[in-house]
Amino acid sequence: MQTNLANFIKHTPEGEEADTILRSCVHCGFCLATCPTYQLLGDELDSPRGRIYLMKQVLEGQSVTQKTQQHLDRCLTCRACETTCPSGVQYSRLLDIGREVVHKKVKRKLPERLLRFLLIKTLPNRYLFRPLFKLGQLFRPFLPAKLKKSIPSHTLKNKDWPTTRHSRRMLLLDGCVQPSFSPNINIATANVLDKLGISLIKAEKAGCCGALSYHLDAHQESMDQMRRNIDAWWPFIDKRTNSQPAEAIVITASGCGATVKEYGHLLRHDPAYADKAQHISALAKDISEILTLETNALATLFKRLGDKASTKLAFHSPCTLQHGMQIRGSVEKILSTAGFTLCTVKDAHLCCGSAGTYSILQPELSQQLLKQKIVALTSDGPSQLITANIGCLMHLQSGTSLPVKHWIEILDLTLDAGADPKTSDQ
Repeated sequence: MQTNLANFIKHTPEGEEADTILRSCVHCGFCLATCPTYQLLGDELDSPRGRIYLMKQVLEGQSVTQKTQQHLDRCLTCRACETTCPSGVQYSRLLDIGREVVHKKVKRKLPERLLRFLLIKTLPNRYLFRPLFKLGQLFRPFLPAKLKKSIPSHTLKNKDWPTTRHSRRMLLLDGCVQPSFSPNINIATANVLDKLGISLIKAEKAGCCGALSYHLDAHQESMDQMRRNIDAWWPFIDKRTNSQPAEAIVITASGCGATVKEYGHLLRHDPAYADKAQHISALAKDISEILTLETNALATLFKRLGDKASTKLAFHSPCTLQHGMQIRGSVEKILSTAGFTLCTVKDAHLCCGSAGTYSILQPELSQQLLKQKIVALTSDGPSQLITANIGCLMHLQSGTSLPVKHWIEILDLTLDAGADPKTSDQ
C-alpha cells in the first residue's frame, strides 16, 4: 500500500511505525472472514481492511468525522485478523495510533466523554473499584437482570495464600478488577505453583497493567501505570540487588498478559524505562506457559488424580490469549492431561464480545457476540464453562446460568481432590 503521511505525524515515531504497517497491507481481504464486526454488520468499513483505509486517510491529512471514529470504536481489538493475515500486518498497533489521532481531532459528546472518564478512573484503581463492587453486591437484588448476572452475590475465598517456602520464586500481577471479582483465581494459581515447588509472591505497589486506559486513548496515563509496575517489580527481579530474583512474572488474565508482553515496545522511546520494560516483557508469562514448562512436575501430580477429573468442560480461549499472545492449545493440553473432557467449540477463534470495556461502550454488538458465543460453548453439553481472562469470565457469566470459572481454579480444586494426604504438605 502506497502512503503519503501528513506532516503532523510523518517524522514522529508513531508516524514511522504506522507507515511501515500500512505499507505491509496488500488488500487481500483474508481478514474479513475472521472479523466479528464484519460478520455481524457486513460493512467493509467495519472490517480490518476498511478501517486500515480509514486510518490511512486520517494519517494522510484528510478530514476526520464522527463516522470515522464510530467505525474505529466498533473494532473489538480482538486481533483475529492478525492471526489470519498472510502479510503479518500489525493491525492492533496501527489501530492504537489511528484511534489516538482521531481522539484528538474529533470531540466526543459529553455523555461519552463522561463514561470514558469514569471507566479510566475507577476500573484500573482497585481502591476505588473494590468499594463500588461491594456496593453493587449490596444492591444486586434491585439491579436489572443482565447486570445482576454479571455480579456475583458473594466472593468468598476458598483458601488462604500459601506461605513463601520455596527457593524458586515468581511474581504475580495481581490485577485491578480480578482481586475483587474473583479472588480465588490468583489464590488457585499460587496453590498450584506451590505444589510444583514454586512460591508466588506479590509486589504490593503494582496495580493495573495499563491496558484499559491505553485502549481508551489515555496513553500517557496508561504508560504511567506501566512505569509504576516496573518500579514495583524491579526490586524482585534485579539480580544485582536480589539473591533470589523472581524467575517470571505470572499473569492469570490474558488481557493483562498481552499488554505486559508489549511493555518493551510501548516504552521503547523512554530512556529511563526502555531497557527495564524490555526485560519485564521477556519475563511476563501466562500461567499456561509456566505450567507447560513444568511438564514433568505436573505429570507427577496428575498421576494421583485417577478418575477424579472426569468433568466435561467447554473452554473459551480469550482473543488476547490465542491472537494477542499467540498461545493456542496449551490450556487444552494441560486439562486433557489432567483427565478432563473438553467439548468441541465451533468458531472458537471469534470474540465473546467482552473486549475490555467494549461490552459497556458497544453493548448492542457485544450482546450479539455473547449470544453467539454461549450457543457455541454450550452446544456440546458441558457442565461448566472455563476461560483464561477475567473480563471474558464476567461477560460470559452474564449470558448463561452455567458456572463460569478460570481454568486454573478447576485445576487447583482437582489437584486438591486427588492429593495424597501423606505428601500434600511436603
